[in-house]
Amino acid sequence: MTSPDGSPASGLTRRGMLGLLGAGGAGLVAGGVGGAAVAAAATTDAVATAAERLVYPFFGAHQGGITTPVQEHLHIAAFDMADGANRDDIQTLLQDWSYAASRMTQGLDVTSSGALGGDPQAPPDDTGEAIGTPANGLTITIGLGPTLFRADGVDRFGLAVRAPEDLVALPRFVGDDLNPRQSYGDLCIQACANDPQVAVHAIRNLTRIAFGRAAIRWSQLGFGRTSRTTSEQSTPRNLFGYKDGTANILADDTGALKQHVWVGEDDGPSWLAGGTYLVVRKIAMTIELWDRQRLAEQDRIFGRNKGEGAPLSGGDEFTPPDFAANDATGAPAIDPDSHVRLAHPSQNDGIRLLRRGYNFVDGNSEIGQLAAGLLFLSFQRSPEQFIAVQRRLAASDLMNEYVRHVGSSVWAVPPGVEDGGYIGSGLFD
Repeated sequence: MTSPDGSPASGLTRRGMLGLLGAGGAGLVAGGVGGAAVAAAATTDAVATAAERLVYPFFGAHQGGITTPVQEHLHIAAFDMADGANRDDIQTLLQDWSYAASRMTQGLDVTSSGALGGDPQAPPDDTGEAIGTPANGLTITIGLGPTLFRADGVDRFGLAVRAPEDLVALPRFVGDDLNPRQSYGDLCIQACANDPQVAVHAIRNLTRIAFGRAAIRWSQLGFGRTSRTTSEQSTPRNLFGYKDGTANILADDTGALKQHVWVGEDDGPSWLAGGTYLVVRKIAMTIELWDRQRLAEQDRIFGRNKGEGAPLSGGDEFTPPDFAANDATGAPAIDPDSHVRLAHPSQNDGIRLLRRGYNFVDGNSEIGQLAAGLLFLSFQRSPEQFIAVQRRLAASDLMNEYVRHVGSSVWAVPPGVEDGGYIGSGLFD
């Protein structure tokens, strides 16, 4: 495997090449036109905006797409390993995904021959819809699901002995209405970018590379980030119109990241140290019902005002909520069952999560209602952090009348790797 500089070596395993062929792609042409991809990107860079020109490194101590400034668009996909796949298939797939990801995050084609440099009589290696489009801050994050280690009690790939103790399917919470086709999976890829086509291009090509070894179980497009991970980013609004993620863990808060996000050396298997756990919940919102609700009632449900995002106990958006404060009538200024109170760290033994959620709209239902909601994503040191908070929310959150949880999954996210390595390599040492 080589660095993503268009160097002659392909970096893809033979299975990866066969995957491209099987999915309609051509084999690699060593020393092809990697430079063409660079040239195309450079040409576009001349007129690209700063957001379009952003390039985040694929290699490093932690995977990208966790503390990276939250991009505007998301394409996330879960995969199931193919029938008959074995441990070597998982290992080579992670190698091939890492190589392709290291190139695409630089704004390059999947391989050095890419979309235009291969045999013209064969399908190209890259689908080409991102030709001339800069990297747009693309990050690719890879996760491993509980069923990769054991499914229905069966050690499918000889990896059960290396399974993190914390990596088990999330419990079913009160009010869950889960669709199995929007939940679970053996592997997960989160692609975030400032251009939706760049994110889709990444998932599309990684899916092609997986051909014969793994297939998509579910995927979801997201837009409009619903949190921030740096102090420079403004607090966005969710589809209910409220600011979301005001108190999120920020990238420069290394103490909070160590305490709440990164898996420690003593937390579990050594191959996961420096990694984290990703929880994904697809939450359908009953938009039409919400839109008929009085503003004062909407504020009560959130525990914040809709204008500034300030807690109903007073102050501005960043004023800590005062859950002991009363209003003019003597009632609690912030309802005990409001969302902000039930989710607040002070009400959950100090538990904090790093959130990177996105809005989604999947068209309209058969009766014309908007099929929309929040794709909740959180990174945490242990899934137990999310479980504890969600149990409180599921029990009495006033917002439950307006939301329905339809998808649920959890993933172990390995740490990052040095240049030339591949995500998850420690699992096979």
